[in-house]
Amino acid sequence: MALKKQNFIKGSIILMLSAVLAKLLGALFRIPLTNMLGGVGMSYFSCAYSIFMPVYALTAAGLTSACARLTAQSAALGMYDNARKIRRTAALIFSAAGTVGSLLIWLLAKPFSVHILGSSEAAAAVAMIAPAVLLGCITAVERGYYEGMSNMYPTAFSQLAEGIVRAGAGLYLCALVMERPGIVTKFFPSVTDTRGAAAAAGIGGVTLSMAGAVLFFLVMRLFARPVRGGESHVMSRRAIARELAATALPVGAGSLVTNLTAFIDMWTIMGCISRFGCNAAVPGVSAEELPEFVYGSFSGIALTVFNLVPSVTNMLGKGALTCITSARESGDRSALEHGTVQALLTSAVIAVPAAVGLGIFAPEVLKLLFPRQSDEAAVCVSALRYLMAGMVCLCISAPLFSMLQAVGRASAPLRIMLLGTAVKLGLNLLLIPFMGADGAAASTSVSYMLILGVSLRVYIKETGAAVPAAPFGKVIYSGAVCGAAALFVHGAVSRSGAPPVIVLAAAAAAGGVIYGVLIYALIGRRAAGNVLSR
Repeated sequence: MALKKQNFIKGSIILMLSAVLAKLLGALFRIPLTNMLGGVGMSYFSCAYSIFMPVYALTAAGLTSACARLTAQSAALGMYDNARKIRRTAALIFSAAGTVGSLLIWLLAKPFSVHILGSSEAAAAVAMIAPAVLLGCITAVERGYYEGMSNMYPTAFSQLAEGIVRAGAGLYLCALVMERPGIVTKFFPSVTDTRGAAAAAGIGGVTLSMAGAVLFFLVMRLFARPVRGGESHVMSRRAIARELAATALPVGAGSLVTNLTAFIDMWTIMGCISRFGCNAAVPGVSAEELPEFVYGSFSGIALTVFNLVPSVTNMLGKGALTCITSARESGDRSALEHGTVQALLTSAVIAVPAAVGLGIFAPEVLKLLFPRQSDEAAVCVSALRYLMAGMVCLCISAPLFSMLQAVGRASAPLRIMLLGTAVKLGLNLLLIPFMGADGAAASTSVSYMLILGVSLRVYIKETGAAVPAAPFGKVIYSGAVCGAAALFVHGAVSRSGAPPVIVLAAAAAAGGVIYGVLIYALIGRRAAGNVLSR
């Protein structure tokens, strides 16, 4: 495969389109999975993720950006042999780290489940996700190499391969084990709940999806045509390892802190509800199962919907990292400012209408997505609304973190996330006893507002880039008008007796059209064209 370079807009659009498709596939996985497992079963599924994500963060989360940054620097200088050596060194080091991480999760599967849930029902799910750490490290190296070469297609296609395998294998295995739980319980006799066995099967689909991404890159290597460089000197493995660690470790530590918020939610929601009770009485759910039910509903429904949009705008960070790195290395201040505003404004343009729509129509959206889990969805309606402000801030913060790495401030996101996590923990302990899962949602939004404000201040201080406030104000105004138009159309169409899905679709279409027109008119033809039409 020849080297294919894309600029920021083209590269980001490629990644965002793939992320949208991957998220659609993810929704096709998580939503039916939640409908099959219910709130308690999703607590077992989420328990596995709560140990996987911190370990994965330490071993692989910062790896893609570290490889991309070093590779982009080499490619900018025509040092393609050096870029390939970076790839080989990273694969060697982080495959070893991934192996250690996988073994750690496997050994802690039963003790972790017993400590968190008071039973071993999630042990099989935790064990099934263990190999994903090693597979994720391999994938992260390959994605970082190609992103650093300004070729976003491999990342995009590998994400699609991952999503297809996860949805297909995960749902098939979960449905199979729901009917025949002995497939899992004969290997994990401590798991007696069918929901625990089915959650493990669903997690097995996640691990297989990462194996699918690794297979994609192995096949791609067979047909790739490497770009040769004429440099007479390449970095030593020790120097490469040092440079990788300088970026990957702070980013990984920052990602670890980010993923600790899921652990904090699990610990504080279940702990506070066990101690103080909950004002949500759910028919058919005993007092003993209520903490697991509320946490499983919050993590499986509210947070699943909450993460849909940020997972798409995160792709802007990948495009921005290469763009800002090149601008910084060449000393092109104009390109740096242009790339900065472009990434942040694009994130805001995508996030604001999504947050407005989900906030206004939370009951309708959750009823549509989770028709078989009405009790779980009812627990999450107000929580989802509390999360929306945080969703917008998270969408804008993600490219900011990548740009901080690009300008040599890789450790700044870690300190900022530590501050946000401390605020999150304190507010959880304060609010959950009175508000239940709504308190965890409100604390999430407050912490991400703080993170965005501090990140923006640090970035502007480091680069001196001018980030005008006016375009962002226009985006907020456009979002408000979009919401009002959607509400008006929703009311008008619902009075006609149309089915709920038609009513919701009409409201979304009307709001989207009004929003697009306003963005085009208020931000300007050129900016709107960059954001909306490419």
